[in-house]
Amino acid sequence: MSKNQISRPDPKKFRIKSFGCQMNVYDGERMFEMLIDQGMTDAADGEEADLVVLNTCHIREKAAEKVYSDIGRLRKKDGTSPMIAVAGCVAQAEGKEISRRAPSVDIVVGPQAYHRLPELITRAKTGKKALDTDMPAASKFDALPTRGKQARPNAFLTVQEGCDKFCTYCVVPYTRGAEISRPWIDLIDEAKALVDGGAKEITLLGQNVNAWTGQDDNGKTHGLDGLIRALDDIPGLKRIRYTTSHANDMTDALIAAHADVGKLMPYLHLPVQSGSDRILKAMNRSHTTESYLEILHRVRNARPDIALSGDFIVGFPGETDADFEDTLSIVREANYSQAYSFKYSPRPGTPAATMDDQIAPEIMDERLQRLQALLNEQQHDFNIQTIGRETEILLERIGKLDGQLVGKTPWLQSVHVIAPGLKIGDMVDVEIEAAGPNSMTGRIRERIAA
Repeated sequence: MSKNQISRPDPKKFRIKSFGCQMNVYDGERMFEMLIDQGMTDAADGEEADLVVLNTCHIREKAAEKVYSDIGRLRKKDGTSPMIAVAGCVAQAEGKEISRRAPSVDIVVGPQAYHRLPELITRAKTGKKALDTDMPAASKFDALPTRGKQARPNAFLTVQEGCDKFCTYCVVPYTRGAEISRPWIDLIDEAKALVDGGAKEITLLGQNVNAWTGQDDNGKTHGLDGLIRALDDIPGLKRIRYTTSHANDMTDALIAAHADVGKLMPYLHLPVQSGSDRILKAMNRSHTTESYLEILHRVRNARPDIALSGDFIVGFPGETDADFEDTLSIVREANYSQAYSFKYSPRPGTPAATMDDQIAPEIMDERLQRLQALLNEQQHDFNIQTIGRETEILLERIGKLDGQLVGKTPWLQSVHVIAPGLKIGDMVDVEIEAAGPNSMTGRIRERIAA
């Protein structure tokens, strides 16, 4: 061992902090299970951890910079730090640059290699830097522990990873790799394990989740609709959701599943990104505004009460005032129940980062404020329309008031209820009594299930 390499004791307590998308949340949960399986324990609130895993996102610049800020805050007053692992998409994109920029980082591991985290910890204990950003052909999922008891009644299940779409603004094809679908039997088994562990709702995840395809036990090929129909048969599973979808993979069969499968919740997140066909082409999106709106029309015909959500990027290179007005127009026509909107953030290595006509920050700020004002208005209007409606909610967390619990409607709205005698994981009928911009309050009508 060299003079600069300092050995460390075995880490006993750990903490995982996940940034970004729901797939990162899933990855964080799997790393949690893996470390527990290794005999480590989760550090309690206020307790120092021997190992901190920062599970990172690289979609936007600020998210990446936040990781470096968090690394700096982990340094103690005496100059020492816990063992630090940077995982996820920033690790994949920046690799050795992380160790150069943040020497206190012991482990750098990409999103396709985190199943090797125990091996990397063993290496880091010797004082050596541990780096693994490979994208192995072998499935990392085979190396992860079997799913067990769930901390929440709603669980994530990654069914698909990677992306072949190569939108010009996006780093996902470079950080997550090509599109791959997990095998049918693995997903059915994991879903059953999640339900056996207490999950009532499962959200299927993927960068392009509706691009999933696989063969069942009889060798028949299915799309995501077939997997959803199979999950519908699992006793004890009450709700199914999926995200994030791509318009190019929104098939007739998947749309029909929204009409046919009662457990499939009436909610669809389908990003469009812009309302300008010129900008969509520059983004290398494979849809037009017309084809996108036609999909929404077909979905609403299949499931009239469906709530729609989307993603928007403002200030993409070359976006004119007229292009932005087209985005406002498609928002008005689509009429979303909620949506996510962001300023364009150039990511190194993507084609858009070197495009001409980069938009000034102050213009992006002004456009984002206008767009978000419209989206917030639509979300509030959607919530108001549910006042007086009776619906079922799944209780998910404790509220701020005594005896209060918070649950989600089928349309993914948060509802606060006073629920004496009930617990997280119960499903209850409520009447919506009041609606705000981001949540509702309700009154319990009848106990449905424990």
